[in-house]
Amino acid sequence: MGLLSGKKILVTGVLTESSIAFHVARLAQLEGAAVVVTGYGRLGLVERIAARLPEPAPVLELDVTDSAHLDSLADRIRPHADRLDGVLHSIGFAPRSALGGDFLTTPWADVATAVHVSTYSLKALAMAAVPLMEGGGSIVGLDFDASVAWPGYDWMGVAKAGLESCSRYLAGYLGPRGIRVNLVCAGPLRTIAAKGIPGFGDFEDVWKSRAPLGWDSSDPEPVARTCLALMSGWLPATTGEIVRADGGLHAMGG
Repeated sequence: MGLLSGKKILVTGVLTESSIAFHVARLAQLEGAAVVVTGYGRLGLVERIAARLPEPAPVLELDVTDSAHLDSLADRIRPHADRLDGVLHSIGFAPRSALGGDFLTTPWADVATAVHVSTYSLKALAMAAVPLMEGGGSIVGLDFDASVAWPGYDWMGVAKAGLESCSRYLAGYLGPRGIRVNLVCAGPLRTIAAKGIPGFGDFEDVWKSRAPLGWDSSDPEPVARTCLALMSGWLPATTGEIVRADGGLHAMGG
């Protein structure tokens, strides 16, 4: 019996084998779950990556800014899964002008894109999945510490702060339906998204020198395992929480 035996999980954001989402999907299957993955844009690539999972997983297209995609999501999932027990929100994007030190001059249109894709999409995805979560379940989002300002992270940092607040409100509104909403706050990992962050190497240096448990920015598995723990039945009273999987750096003084 695996940790997720018999559960049905939706995993968004699978793009490469280095992504946290890929490892969540991989480990979920190894722990007994049936997995459906979504991708956007480069769907052929997502299908090739999904084929490398322990078991091939169905791939659905999902643009979280497209209401038609969201409105039809539950119906498109049903041929593959009659319900959802867990959902991973692994979605984020900010235009180049919103990162890298131009915080004071970033135009609103680019800020709006970052907030729409990286923050509001948690609520949008949750509501798209709710019709398949009548028996309750767990929604897990991926976070990066928004309690401080990180050099160059700029409007994505603001979007992550909004994500943290959004998750708490969702926990309040969805709790009566038996749906838990939590975030996993990870240390820096070498994903496709990380490559778009100017000065990412500086983040790695901070973690390598200060995380008491150490930190391997090339290994997403510890973060993926934390996501799976939240999707399991072992944390039934935990919601509205930010669970840190960062090697302990958050607890260290400056």
